[in-house]
Order: sequence, then structure tokens, then C-alpha cells
Amino acid sequence: MSDTQERIAASFKAQGLMATLGAQLVSVADGEVQIELPFSTQLSQQRGYVHAGAITSIVDSACGYAALTKAPSGCDVVTAEFKINFVRPAIGERFLATGKVQASGKLLAVCTGEVRALSGTEWKVVAIMQATIVNISA
Repeated sequence: MSDTQERIAASFKAQGLMATLGAQLVSVADGEVQIELPFSTQLSQQRGYVHAGAITSIVDSACGYAALTKAPSGCDVVTAEFKINFVRPAIGERFLATGKVQASGKLLAVCTGEVRALSGTEWKVVAIMQATIVNISA
């Protein structure tokens, strides 16, 4: 495991929200991170779909950690802004959030994120995000 992968794994483990949601860090690559969330009724909204807050949380974290793979040494990251579109109800057994860096510099990274839901053997996009991530002193 690379230093970057170890750093992100340790940071992910320290996030109380990800633990509360039951999310797992799936993969860390240069400019791309994946986080998986299993379905739980504890995360549902009134119609039985996974709540938008849970979906937003995993894709925000995926984008942030993707940005961290590109951040200068000695930096951490925080989200400055994001926009999310929900394109269908979050129905499925598992949800996979992928964050990808589209552009990065000394201070900012612009990322896109996508959440796919697995139902049976079919993956469908349920949400799309664009986020601006800020590098801060660690």
C-alpha cells in the first residue's frame, strides 16, 4: 500500500460519520477514490429509499479523498462547495460512490462524483456531484 493510500485509509477510519453509515473505503488510486455503502433501513427516508443525506455524504467523501491524492504534501482537504443531482431514487442493495479529480492546483481541486446503486446484477446511476475541494494545512 502506498503512503497516499495509507494516509487516506487512516483518515477514512477516523471519520465517525462514515463508520455510523457503515460505509467502506473500496479503492484509492491517483485522482480517484471509491466508497461503498450497503443498504440499511436505518439510512432510509419515508419512502424506503436511501436518504439523500447518506448518498451525499459518501460521494462528498469520495470527491474529497480523490482530491487528497493530488494535494501537495503536508496538506489536508475540506469541501468548499458542491452541487448534487439525484437522477433516480436510491434503491438497491449497495451503493458505490466514485470521486474523480478533473483539475487540481496548489489551493483547489475540482472533482466530479457519481453514485451507482446495485439492484440484482444491474448498476444504475442515482446521483451526480460536482465539488470544489480546498487544500488546507494539515
